[in-house]
Amino acid sequence: MKKNKDKRTSSRQICKKVAIYPGSFDPLTNGHVNIIYRGLELFDELIVAVAHNTAKKTAFTTEERVEIIRQVFRNEPKVKVESFEGLLVNYATQKKINIILRGLRTVSDFEFEFQMALANRGMRSKIETVFMMTDSSYTHLSSTLIKEIVALGGSGKGMVPPLVERRLREKFGAKK
Repeated sequence: MKKNKDKRTSSRQICKKVAIYPGSFDPLTNGHVNIIYRGLELFDELIVAVAHNTAKKTAFTTEERVEIIRQVFRNEPKVKVESFEGLLVNYATQKKINIILRGLRTVSDFEFEFQMALANRGMRSKIETVFMMTDSSYTHLSSTLIKEIVALGGSGKGMVPPLVERRLREKFGAKK
């Protein structure tokens, strides 16, 4: 009996809990950063999956967004950054990952995310979606709002990592 218990324990120890945190991240906000760091408290590894959507007009290219996020988390080996195109469930299947982490700011976020979680689960029954509320100090932040503020010469301090604000200013030709 003891031998079987030891086998179960050792197999659990080598099985890493990995989650995918998908999004457009255009740009990466401090709300996203908050979810990533808190997600690392639950998971052994977090793949930040940057969605490539040709129908959506973005300030940064997919490659730029991946590079920015990698720079922000360059000292965090448990964060991997990749891009994907198409259905998230197909990407998750390809990566052999069943956990999707989603950040929520408001009730309206939950309504949309709940629909997406049900659709994903309908396409792949093994998919589990974990919802995490962002810290209350970031609930007012949206990527759209931040882009507009910086483009009009306002400060992104406290809303985005310094690298992101610098890159936004370069992108929009905005002065500080």
